[in-house]
Amino acid sequence: MQTETKPKSKEELALEFGRAMSEMKNSLRQHVQIKIKEHHINITFEMLEVMWCLWKKDGINQQVIADLTLRDKSSMTYLIDNLVKREMVNRVEDGIDRRNKLIYLTDEGNKLKDILYPWVAEVYKVATVDVDIKALEDGIEMVNKMVNNLKR
Repeated sequence: MQTETKPKSKEELALEFGRAMSEMKNSLRQHVQIKIKEHHINITFEMLEVMWCLWKKDGINQQVIADLTLRDKSSMTYLIDNLVKREMVNRVEDGIDRRNKLIYLTDEGNKLKDILYPWVAEVYKVATVDVDIKALEDGIEMVNKMVNNLKR
């Protein structure tokens, strides 16, 4: 006797989609952390996310980095403190607002990009090997719509 499977609701599919996104991020993290350990680089995945923001735009403030990495300000302070200790970034007083500290890459932080960027790019290349560009664009649009719906 065949049992008919009932189509999944939009809510059930959205839940599965959210779980799949979390699984993808965890897989990405694992792959990158393995490379970091193999090459004995003194950085965590979370610190790498901060560095990634600075590689895109150097000299941004801590709150902008926190927003881009979806972290709260206190955990961002901890991450940046550790990057300063590792001599990968510097805090510089903002000329306009002295309370504001801008975060800049050091030479060491910039050098790290040449090592880590290709690894991360390779992980994404592997992850998207059989994924159409249009599907990626549609997926980004869909996620952004869902996020905007939740922000209302």
